[in-house]
Amino acid sequence: MELFEKRSNSYLLADRMRPRTIEELLGQEHILGKGKPLRVMIESGNLSSMIFWGPPGSGKTSLAHIIANVSGLNFLSYSAVLSGIKEIKEVIKEAENRLRLYGLRSILFIDEIHRFNKAQQDAFLPYVEKGTIILIGATTENPSFELISPLLSRVQVFVLKPLTAEHIKQILDRAVTDMERGLGNLELTLEPEARDLIAELSAGDARFALNILEFSSKVSHNRKITVELIKDVLQKQRTIYDKAGEEHYNIISAFHKSLRDSDPDATLYWLCRMLSGGEDPLFIARRIIRAAVEDVGLADPFAILIAIAAKEAYEFIGSPEGELALAHAAIYLASAPKSNSVYKAMNLAMKDIEEGLTPPVPLHLRNAPTKLMRELGYGKDYKYAHNFPGHIIAQEHLPPPLTGRRYYFPTEQGREAEIKRRLEQWRKILNLEKENRDEKG
Repeated sequence: MELFEKRSNSYLLADRMRPRTIEELLGQEHILGKGKPLRVMIESGNLSSMIFWGPPGSGKTSLAHIIANVSGLNFLSYSAVLSGIKEIKEVIKEAENRLRLYGLRSILFIDEIHRFNKAQQDAFLPYVEKGTIILIGATTENPSFELISPLLSRVQVFVLKPLTAEHIKQILDRAVTDMERGLGNLELTLEPEARDLIAELSAGDARFALNILEFSSKVSHNRKITVELIKDVLQKQRTIYDKAGEEHYNIISAFHKSLRDSDPDATLYWLCRMLSGGEDPLFIARRIIRAAVEDVGLADPFAILIAIAAKEAYEFIGSPEGELALAHAAIYLASAPKSNSVYKAMNLAMKDIEEGLTPPVPLHLRNAPTKLMRELGYGKDYKYAHNFPGHIIAQEHLPPPLTGRRYYFPTEQGREAEIKRRLEQWRKILNLEKENRDEKG
């Protein structure tokens, strides 16, 4: 229990209230429920290196502490923001000696592991490969983009979900009543409406919720935490939430929405706010790329090319010159016509798949590389489009019961209007061809 005994003396409520057991950790039943792989791995002690990917305050660091506590292994905790790779390599050498001399393995926890560049991440490979350390990395960013492929291939990635409002309320209740680690000795009254407001504002971030509660408890004169007090705290103590990451998400949201709403001036302002505040330019570049595909889409197919070019330009020339490339792309996207038709189309298709509409591929669309497959009807009656006028042919490409289903509905915005006209023209031709074939048949 040493980890938790030390933490109980922390000045910060969010740190003191970290869950100590799997049962106390809320909201991650999909990976920690009975019989789930991570739960089995922890309880059996058969640990391997892993990455926890999830939003702030979802329990990544707490889960690493729980694993260390259950396993009893030596626990080394570092932040990629505060620690250099040289320092960490020295610690790994000590862990290597401990393993060789005493047969004791160590857990190396790296918070915000995505902050290490590719060369720095390479340094972990030989130790993870040999099993010298059990690496546990935590990241808020997509590992597919932020971690090198050789490292990804050597770890298991577990995705943590944001906590629900009900989870946040349970955490607040624990903090208010816990006499040992929480605020129970203050005999606070947390009004239900205030509790609901904190849960709503926290957006699934337990740390943020506990920070609000803690500061509110310090400025409350009558030991009552009300909606009015919470609002006052948010106005007066904005800097607290900057450290917890809340303002980070507010500003990126303002940036994305200004771009989506075709306001280049506001887009540029929020971009500069982020850059001046020390935001990772590549994080901004990723958001620009997302906006290109989600909000501009096929209304301007060049948007994605410009967004990716800006990201590559920044990687090539770095700061501060590369930041101009981000501004170039952001203003271009803000000024471009907008369409979310691709985003909506993909959501519709995914909805059908998630609802179980996954019938077999129709025989005529299957490849038939062997004689047996051909005898079974694979590829039979498939019509090769290039052999027909206009390089189009009327044949069904979706399986029953999805026949005739449409997902993509192009708009009249920008270049997508041309796509819409072309698809409509093709559909008229194909419908006419189908009608003529039905009359003959």
